[in-house]
Amino acid sequence: MFCGIDEAGRGSVMGPLVVGAVFCDDDRDLAAIGVRDSKKLTPRARERMFSQIEGTADHTVVVVSAAEIDARRIKESLNEIEMSMFAEAAGHRKINRIYADCPEVNESGFSNRLSVLTGNVKVIGRHGADDMFPVVSAASIVAKVTRDRMLGEISEEFGVSIGSGYPSDAETMDFIEKWIKRYGVSPKHTRNSWEPVKRMLSVSANTRITDW
Repeated sequence: MFCGIDEAGRGSVMGPLVVGAVFCDDDRDLAAIGVRDSKKLTPRARERMFSQIEGTADHTVVVVSAAEIDARRIKESLNEIEMSMFAEAAGHRKINRIYADCPEVNESGFSNRLSVLTGNVKVIGRHGADDMFPVVSAASIVAKVTRDRMLGEISEEFGVSIGSGYPSDAETMDFIEKWIKRYGVSPKHTRNSWEPVKRMLSVSANTRITDW
């Protein structure tokens, strides 16, 4: 048995980082579904394929919240956090190899470190693996759909849409900025260790001091 691993939400400024892993003995059924990089699929297609993946292969997710990311980044890099999540996800089943979407420049270095963390399981880490290997494509869909559903729950919690959670999303950034201006702190589920949020909080703090 082997597995594919990918993440969703790495660069997000709001919401969790989600790692998905899909396990199978043969990925031809996944290929038949038409899986590919989740970013190249519509939300409706991702949801449909997610249901098909559930009926075809075993899968698991590992979720780290925004607050936990902030706390862990005091001592760990984002790459280290993600690496530990990949290893945790891979440990869900007994496997003999791992295909992973590599988030680092050095593919071999990444593959070697993940292999050590998983008990010397063979790791094939590649840039763009979610377009190369159906099992990684499936993992990317699992991670993306899981995270999107969680973002939907966060929007419901606030009573308004918070957008995609990424700093490139004006809806997300406007929501955070207005919240900080109103309350002086960032909204729950925000990664305060991210530079855009740090800047907003700094501006807010300086403005409040000036008001005195």
